[in-house]
Amino acid sequence: MPIAETRNGPVEHVLLDGDPDLAPLVFLHGGLGCIASWGRFPARLAAATGRRALVYSRLGQGGSGPAVRPRTPRYMHEHAQEDLPELLDLLGIGNPVLVGHSDGASIGLLYASVRPATAVVALGPHLYFEEQNRKGIEAARASFEAGPLQRKMALVHDDPQGVFGSWSRVWLSDGFRDWNIEKDLDVTAPVLLIQGDQDEYGTLDQLDSAERALRGPVRRIVPEGVDHYPHLVCPDLVIDAACAFLDEHDAHAAPGRPTPAETLQ
Repeated sequence: MPIAETRNGPVEHVLLDGDPDLAPLVFLHGGLGCIASWGRFPARLAAATGRRALVYSRLGQGGSGPAVRPRTPRYMHEHAQEDLPELLDLLGIGNPVLVGHSDGASIGLLYASVRPATAVVALGPHLYFEEQNRKGIEAARASFEAGPLQRKMALVHDDPQGVFGSWSRVWLSDGFRDWNIEKDLDVTAPVLLIQGDQDEYGTLDQLDSAERALRGPVRRIVPEGVDHYPHLVCPDLVIDAACAFLDEHDAHAAPGRPTPAETLQ
């Protein structure tokens, strides 16, 4: 797998081909995620939109190098506004469509607050700490300690213990109780918000908060009976929604080019 040598270590990544005239997709995984945890979703969305795509694992996760910084309550800010810009500059990617899940959705919104972005697709974003976060993470910790989640993570991470420990410790720390990015957001790019109504890691109040904080066009979709992973549970719904949203808002679509929605018919 290709490696990008960043100042903090090697980052594994995959680049998918697509139309160079369209803004590329950049996939930002969740707190326990990596390249492999996305499954076929990135390739399917890239094909449906006709766009190039970047999928990568953050340092300390998947097959990327170990994290060199201790994780603090500002780790999403640090990645969004320091690590991700460096990676995209190394790979020559600008003005992306950011497709983020969970922590990755928050990272996408923070990136779009300081750097140009064509759009953001935010799946289960977190804008502030709430009780539902704690309940979901404690349930995940019980599963990890019992074995099922640890075995699942060992299939996709070089260091599953390190990934889970660094993520859960910071989210369950006293210092994270006041975590809130609402006032840090300055996003004028179009944002598509998607969160399942059965999300075990956050309530729909997170989407209310996002709609208040964002300054550009916003669309909100709440799939019924869906948990924290809409891109895995109902990928067709997410892909169709993203295609329609990007068709509507992408000013760089070539004249006369069939829309992704048309090519799926």
